[in-house]
Amino acid sequence: METILGSSLPVFVFLTVLVFGGCGVLTGQTLAEGWKPVSSVLAYSLLLGVGDRFLAWGLFGEQLLSLWGFIVHTVVIGLITLTAHRIAIARRMVNQYPWLYETAGPFGWRERTPARG
Repeated sequence: METILGSSLPVFVFLTVLVFGGCGVLTGQTLAEGWKPVSSVLAYSLLLGVGDRFLAWGLFGEQLLSLWGFIVHTVVIGLITLTAHRIAIARRMVNQYPWLYETAGPFGWRERTPARG
């Protein structure tokens, strides 16, 4: 399992999912507040992945230059960040333009249909 994750399971869950996943949520929401595109989200996810590998090495003695570990951890952080970004964008569209859009699930919005009457 350690070869698949690039680190031990407790380090992966604590550092990658909880700590850097939380940073990813905040990053995604902040980028959505500034109307930043998905490419910005991906760039920041790469930076968070580098920070994750560095702290896994510095705090827990994991392998620093593990390519597979970097890829797996960065993909997990990126998915969390992209999810938070999309939810925040959908919420922002509906809240900022309530006369145009209505909620269509947690990730989307649709044009408001005029009331017939």
